[in-house]
Amino acid sequence: MGKLYVVATPIGNLKDITYRAVEILNSCSLIAAEDTRNTMKLLKRYGIKTPLISYYEFNEEERARILIDYILEKDIDISIVSDAGTPCISDPGYKVVRLAREKGIDVIGIPGPSAVMTALSISGLPVSRFSFYGFLPRGRNERKEILKDIRERGIETFVLYESPKRILELAELILNELPEAQVCFCCELTKVFERSFYGSIGDVFKTLENEPNVGLGEYTIVVYSPYRKREENVQEISIEALLVDTIVKKGCTLKEAIELVSKDYKISKKEVYKRSLELKRIIR
Repeated sequence: MGKLYVVATPIGNLKDITYRAVEILNSCSLIAAEDTRNTMKLLKRYGIKTPLISYYEFNEEERARILIDYILEKDIDISIVSDAGTPCISDPGYKVVRLAREKGIDVIGIPGPSAVMTALSISGLPVSRFSFYGFLPRGRNERKEILKDIRERGIETFVLYESPKRILELAELILNELPEAQVCFCCELTKVFERSFYGSIGDVFKTLENEPNVGLGEYTIVVYSPYRKREENVQEISIEALLVDTIVKKGCTLKEAIELVSKDYKISKKEVYKRSLELKRIIR
């Protein structure tokens, strides 16, 4: 029986392909590619003449069945590749791999370039454990809810992909939801104009706002936000006490303290305001 190969391809610099990947792409009978035009450039570079068939998001279901039938009936090896990096990681591939597994076909991974791993390795942030979220939904409220969920679940290090069109909006959301975060925004990894922006989210956001080429190139973002059990702390120290402490230390008004306590301790503004009324009653 034939095999299905999941082949990682360069994320930018074509020299990053592995010897084994070239060997497999040369020897298999068919290559299923996310974009045949894009993959053809890679194949020409390495003299690979294996036939191509398109396999992308909108024909994935149908093509998965066809590819598996080819392997079973024609006893051939097929490789799947994405436009860049490793298939199935925010790219098509999952459905054909799942179907191959269900049919008892061997699925062989040919490891190689990955934007996620490359960004993590150069981020300078703690990456022994991390979560990968890929592209967040486009809706601002949905993106905001996901960041809140990350914070509430205590996920410290996570990786995102983002389009250059929405990079400033995303940076601002991270700043609002995770103001203490350290980040590394990587753009155009392995390409000629590769660049990265490292530091606190506040500093990086300001840098991006003034970066003339901020809207050029895809971004891979590593975020590290130290988890603090704020809820447990709040149980030990009343919200009223936090308000008083903030007023004294910051020299601010009660109204300003409400904003600061809500933001710093991740407590709903409604709850802090409610406790502030109680504080007023006590003071009177």
